[in-house]
Amino acid sequence: MRGCCQGLEKIQEGAPIVQVLAQCQNRRMQIRDASPEDAPAACIVLKRSIAELCIADHRNDPAILAQWLGNKTHENFRAWVNQPDYSILVAVANRTILAVGSVTDAGMIGLNYVSPDARFQGVSRALLRALEVRAAARGNHRCHLTSTETARRFYLSNGYVENGSPVGGFGTSSGYPMTKALPMSAHQVQVPAQG
Repeated sequence: MRGCCQGLEKIQEGAPIVQVLAQCQNRRMQIRDASPEDAPAACIVLKRSIAELCIADHRNDPAILAQWLGNKTHENFRAWVNQPDYSILVAVANRTILAVGSVTDAGMIGLNYVSPDARFQGVSRALLRALEVRAAARGNHRCHLTSTETARRFYLSNGYVENGSPVGGFGTSSGYPMTKALPMSAHQVQVPAQG
């Protein structure tokens, strides 16, 4: 964890992610399953992260932004939360959602967005670790994702390797397929199904 967050690497067997607390940059943070009630705050985080932090990808092109942000609605978020083969996790501190992430039961990480207010504080790294733990608990030995240009170095620094030609998404020309073999320690944690 490179000193940014403490706590996630010490998850006890059988401890649900909802009870995991991490200490990030002097901030006590909880990573938990999202609820439908999180939709308004989570959508703000998703939209701000994309609009403010992913400029290398959307280049402030209104058409690309509109396409990328178009599915980040309260209704879609609630549907994602209720999807049985999909886990949406949120990182929360002081009742404020700092980041939103998702992983399918097949180990595909679809979301990992941090609020611009929490960037470079270890929140994304802690959330990524929680997503990997959830994927391992679902029987996966690898996680897969498509990285933005903005997050590419972040994923490479977290053990992901590129495995294919770049693909576009939401009108962007960047999108890097990546994969990571999950460490055995991640398989020893049992994370219960969403309740």
